[in-house]
Amino acid sequence: MRFTSEQRLDDGVLEREFTFGDIPGILWTPTSGSSSAPASSLASTPAPAPLILIGLPPLGLRRMYPRLAGRARYYAAEFGFASATIELPGSGDRPRWAAAEEARADLRRVMQAGEPVSGEIIDALVLPLVERAVPEWRAALDALLTLPGLGGPVGYEGGVISLGIRLALVEPRIKAAGLFAGSFVPASMFEEARRVTIPLQVLLQWDDEGNDRQAALDLFDAFGSAEKTLHANMGGHTGVPQFELEPGARFFARHLR
Repeated sequence: MRFTSEQRLDDGVLEREFTFGDIPGILWTPTSGSSSAPASSLASTPAPAPLILIGLPPLGLRRMYPRLAGRARYYAAEFGFASATIELPGSGDRPRWAAAEEARADLRRVMQAGEPVSGEIIDALVLPLVERAVPEWRAALDALLTLPGLGGPVGYEGGVISLGIRLALVEPRIKAAGLFAGSFVPASMFEEARRVTIPLQVLLQWDDEGNDRQAALDLFDAFGSAEKTLHANMGGHTGVPQFELEPGARFFARHLR
């Protein structure tokens, strides 16, 4: 992991861009006095900050930066959490991935034609991405947790929900996850969801265009977690209310502190 830039933001949060191999990423960390977390975390030798991995859709890190940074800065300034994200395979500045481009083109074609999205298209779109991305996230987590001031426990938030399911299942350092319903989910991921047992909070936009609300509800029902909460709001895919930021942070505060 190599840091390529560093800046202190106006709320006192430290933002550092890095590369992990050839994968771009960003790390946001709280600083003394930038958090309203309990006073014990603001001592001269504070405890290591819990870390939230913030997933993103395959739209590119630069395009998603305002939303990612807004959440990360809130978590750092208000709760004393560190946050990190990395670019997905085939997205942003990473090399093009022909199979992924073809799957996205197939998806656009059937959606523009008003046709149902087949299981074959969903599998081709999502499963190879999960297979490539999960090992990258786990390796990046290995590197992040060696940094001064970071020590876990770890949460995961957002992104492609199938990626969150796989990480919640295979990565024991992740103790809680806030998942965003709305991305297409392969049928095989429902079986993985049944084996997920960590606490979950799931956001669902009730009028999410192009996605199957019932499938999202069925997925929530499939999760094996004893503690799982569904927050459903009216509106389309990009209309998640700003007020959901605070309950998401408090969910992580319950499970990562």
